[in-house]
Amino acid sequence: MIYSVRGRLAAIEPNLAVIECAGVGYAVRTSASTIARLPAAGEEAMLYTYLHISENALDLFGFYDQNELSCFKMLISVTRVGPKAALSILSSVTPERFALCVASGDAKTISQAPGIGLKTAQRIILELKDKMSKEQAASGFTGAAFAVPTDASNAGEAIAALVVLGYSQSEAAAVITRLDPAMPVEEMIKAGLRALAMQ
Repeated sequence: MIYSVRGRLAAIEPNLAVIECAGVGYAVRTSASTIARLPAAGEEAMLYTYLHISENALDLFGFYDQNELSCFKMLISVTRVGPKAALSILSSVTPERFALCVASGDAKTISQAPGIGLKTAQRIILELKDKMSKEQAASGFTGAAFAVPTDASNAGEAIAALVVLGYSQSEAAAVITRLDPAMPVEEMIKAGLRALAMQ
């Protein structure tokens, strides 16, 4: 598996970046969000990658940060959601916003991505919430502070969103419960991600 690529950014196209490493140009498919964060062509760039193997091709997908890569992997694990659909969603919403949409059941926002219908968005939420519930059961936490929320508490939604991004219930709860409960949910998620990255 190719973990990441770093080198000269040789070219940028819609949803594609070409990164030259040791004389080899890697065509890396990516989201509009990552494209917007890349430097100008000719400068050095680094992307976290995922190698997708299908019957007809080997496609390399790359992302500016690991949160976006984590969301991409979660999305392609959903039934009938392929890499193209995953890129469409990640081009429309940030990883933090996507995680919040799953945690709060907001299919409408996800369905606004090009090529993503409401039924597909609902299936994404259903399957990923199910994975969150299984992770919660496996973690052994049954207390209300660690549960996937049924209410609209900011801390509960932020914890659930971090679980969508691949963190355990215990890791998420440990950082979110230290924050001001009056903070907006997306700010809580960002602060939680910063704290988890430093651990």
